[in-house]
Amino acid sequence: MRFTDRRQAGAALAERLRTQYDEGALPEPVVLALPRGGVVVADEIARALDAPLDVLVVRKIGAPFQPEFAVGAIAGDDKPLFAEQAFDRLGLSAAALAPVVEREREELHRRERLYREGKPPPELTGRTAVVVDDGMATGATAFAAVRSLRHRDPARITLAVPVCSPEAARLLRDEVDDVVCLHQPVSFTAVGVWYEDFDQVTDDEVLKILHGS
Repeated sequence: MRFTDRRQAGAALAERLRTQYDEGALPEPVVLALPRGGVVVADEIARALDAPLDVLVVRKIGAPFQPEFAVGAIAGDDKPLFAEQAFDRLGLSAAALAPVVEREREELHRRERLYREGKPPPELTGRTAVVVDDGMATGATAFAAVRSLRHRDPARITLAVPVCSPEAARLLRDEVDDVVCLHQPVSFTAVGVWYEDFDQVTDDEVLKILHGS
């Protein structure tokens, strides 16, 4: 299974989630997108559920010699969450990654200021947080995202992605109430492989979606 683009993937995922919503499994949903790619997918879901759409900014911590390979992630001002098994395999340490963490936290705060425009995050107490991304390879960013939501006291957390690795799905199942993933290829490689069009989403595109234009 390959998706045409994030819009098509979002529409397919929205159909699955709408069924759950109609069955009462997603009471009072709030859709929280992981920027940037997750925002396009989440827009389709928020429309289908007639739910508010907001962002949950998380930054991947990449290996110094391979930035695209996530060895951890950060959300807000929380402490970094590292994949200890990746540390052992790659010979890394938290101290060695401190400059990467600092750089990513600066970018995280820049995006929060830009996307939130001074508005507070939505109230989640007693509601269903539907966390959306365009895919999960290691699950590191999604893991940090859902951990950061706990103090906001949602009644349920549903993680929704069009495509994910089986390993990422297993990692997250103990962290959330439900993982909804349309496609779990055994030979995963990378998220972009499962899209015909996987162009980078810009800040302007994110803002247009958040403004409803």
